Amino acid sequence: MPLYVIDKPLTLHILTQLRDKNTDQINFRKNLVRLGRILGYEIANTLDYEIVEVETPLGARTKGIDITDLNNIVIINILRAAVPLVEGLLKAFPKARQGVIGASRVEVDGKEVPKDMDVYIYYKKIPNIRAKVDNVIIADPMIATASTMLKVLEEVVRANPKRIYIVSIISSEYGANKILSKYPFIYLFTVTIDPELNNKGYILPGLGDAGDRAFG
Repeated sequence: MPLYVIDKPLTLHILTQLRDKNTDQINFRKNLVRLGRILGYEIANTLDYEIVEVETPLGARTKGIDITDLNNIVIINILRAAVPLVEGLLKAFPKARQGVIGASRVEVDGKEVPKDMDVYIYYKKIPNIRAKVDNVIIADPMIATASTMLKVLEEVVRANPKRIYIVSIISSEYGANKILSKYPFIYLFTVTIDPELNNKGYILPGLGDAGDRAFG
């Protein structure tokens, strides 16, 4: 199963600051940017590359690596919470083309944990995705019930890209399993897997509403 949990000391250090209720808005956004950049580099390590030969300033020749797929990246920003995360991803993939999707969950407050939530797509602008050429990265800091991500994936899968990556900070165990059981070919990168959802569909222990904490 292509699940990458990037739970290294640095990423967990940053995650701890994001979880802390006392972290202010500015530092919350900055930490999302930092993790976006780190996760972007982790994704880069899975892209296709070629062995090339170069000449050094000393006239010596040596072999190296050219990650050819760095030129074939499309990043989809799920508004609004993913904006800082995408800012970090763009530092890792400066040549990426970018699309945006505005999505809103219909909030619930029931007695039981929701397994699915209605999602309203209010804006969509995605660049042309070249079939079997482009690598698409979909960014959303939180994957709870996965209802929003599955809605976005319906659009992306139809384009038949070379690879599809999902980048999140926290994924629920339920949401990650739901995505990868339906789309086992997708690469899911996250910093941690949290075990529970509450009756409103929020991840526990989580970090709260990422959009509200980043932008108010």
